[in-house]
Amino acid sequence: MTAPALVAILLFVEIPFLMSVLYSFTKWNGLDKAVKFIGIANYAELMTTDPGFGSAMIFTLLFTVLAVAATNVIALLLAVILDANIRGKNVLRAAFYIPNIISLIIIGYVWRFIFSRGFDSFGALTHLGVFQLSWLGDFHLVFFSVVLVTVWQSIGFYMVIYIAGLQTVPREQIEAAVIDGTGPVNRFFRITLPLILPSVTVAVFYSLSNALKTFDVIFSLTFGGPGTATTSIALDIYKTAFSDSRFGYGSAKSVVLFLLILAVTVFQLTAFKRREVQA
Repeated sequence: MTAPALVAILLFVEIPFLMSVLYSFTKWNGLDKAVKFIGIANYAELMTTDPGFGSAMIFTLLFTVLAVAATNVIALLLAVILDANIRGKNVLRAAFYIPNIISLIIIGYVWRFIFSRGFDSFGALTHLGVFQLSWLGDFHLVFFSVVLVTVWQSIGFYMVIYIAGLQTVPREQIEAAVIDGTGPVNRFFRITLPLILPSVTVAVFYSLSNALKTFDVIFSLTFGGPGTATTSIALDIYKTAFSDSRFGYGSAKSVVLFLLILAVTVFQLTAFKRREVQA
């Protein structure tokens, strides 16, 4: 019964991945039949003479830290609010989740229109300075613009994960804490949060891996600009392989990105699973 899924994964995931690892040791433009084996020359160039990859690494790590923190905090806050007995909570859950089902490429183009045309119109109507800033042209502001769009698009998915975790918390413990006079903040950090740590582990894992691989929003929103201010590792790989026609070198960068994601996620899962056991 699992054979069809296994064959599909081998054909479309595992074999292409192994081929990418093989091509990372070659000099190839992605089109020629001749593939030249050059050993670890691509990796040596990557570590010594490619400042663009270093800046892409720094941007990706900073983006990941801010996006993961903001996404999970806001998603957890929304989950706590929408898990309470409030009117219209199902409608609100659907409203927050809808951006997650829209293509990231489309979301990038929509927000690029909002940041340019939409904010110009709002600025002319309200004369507020925040709408008159160059959100996609300013070297410093564009970073927060990308984070804003990413968080807005993804919080609905992680909100659902946290709501599912909150619904597993025994109501008897919450009621006992209320009777004992424990305030809502203390109840959350002393009872609720330790009990939903498995949901926190899953949400942080997915948000970490997605942030480190971020490509779609940046591709359609800024294409790495202005200059290389928002060039992520994934976008740098795309430009190297398909714009510069250095497929072998791009494959080497993709292997490094894979190792980075593997190391970060294994560390995160190990640390969070240890906290789950302690809780």
